[in-house]
Amino acid sequence: MNKITISVPNVELCNYLAKHFNREQVAIYMWDMKSEPPVTKFDMVVAPYLDGPNILSALEGVNTKLLQWQSIGYDGVSDYLPVGVQFANAASVHETATAELAVGLAIAAQRDLKTFFRAQEQSTWQPGTTRALADRRVTVVGNGGVGRAVCERLAPFEVKLTRVANSARTETLPSGETVQVYSADQLDEILINTDILILTVPLTATTEHLINAEKLKLLPDAALLVNVARGKVVDTRALVAELTSGRLRAALDVIDTEPLPESHPLWQLENVLITPHTGGDADSMMPRLHALLRRQITALLRDEQPENIVDCIK
Repeated sequence: MNKITISVPNVELCNYLAKHFNREQVAIYMWDMKSEPPVTKFDMVVAPYLDGPNILSALEGVNTKLLQWQSIGYDGVSDYLPVGVQFANAASVHETATAELAVGLAIAAQRDLKTFFRAQEQSTWQPGTTRALADRRVTVVGNGGVGRAVCERLAPFEVKLTRVANSARTETLPSGETVQVYSADQLDEILINTDILILTVPLTATTEHLINAEKLKLLPDAALLVNVARGKVVDTRALVAELTSGRLRAALDVIDTEPLPESHPLWQLENVLITPHTGGDADSMMPRLHALLRRQITALLRDEQPENIVDCIK
């Protein structure tokens, strides 16, 4: 096996990996990518969680084989990642938690939990009929790890599910069931028959403002938009117009300006649920991240290709 050098951004990761790898195999440094690098050559650099991609400019002049991101998304990375550095996202770490939140937001909006929680705060028993999730026409746009996880979790709720990806195809699920995946080119005709639209796509030049004013107008009255993708996948100005009119509803974990300013009109709308970009930030994250890092380090030690390599260069 090779001997490799890696950096991690905090003490917790440093201590964890030190327990699992011999110092003769792996030299572990702590580097937050804000200070000077402790050495000038790394086989793997683990970037801090939730810092923007501009932090990658710290790699200039540092001989780096692999940059390990702690998020699934990689929007903006190509603007700062030095040429020749491999980039790996954190696929396998966040999908399940993000899918849980997507389904949870859909249920919370459908069953009007916002109203019931407010009644609870006032010690008020306030029953009422709400919308069900069952039998609704649900469209999931994005058929990557998060999109598939959302679909798996929706299946027991007896929804009428439509899957949309870049290209149309037939897929066989782990259960052996065959499902149709529709092309994004067919989205207009699909939206007309969508009660709940769930977005899980990465942000790219193709998906920025994928859901614009024209697309929103195709949705039926009272349709629900759930966004656990990236804020810029939706034209927020157009969405605010539809929400302000009361025609549509939304449950948003991501918005194009984060943190959302106090003065933003979304805060005041009754037909909106907002969570602060917390989709993958659950207590399942660290054990899954630990497992991914162990696999990546093992691959580097064996001179094998690491997982999750993304070609994010424009």
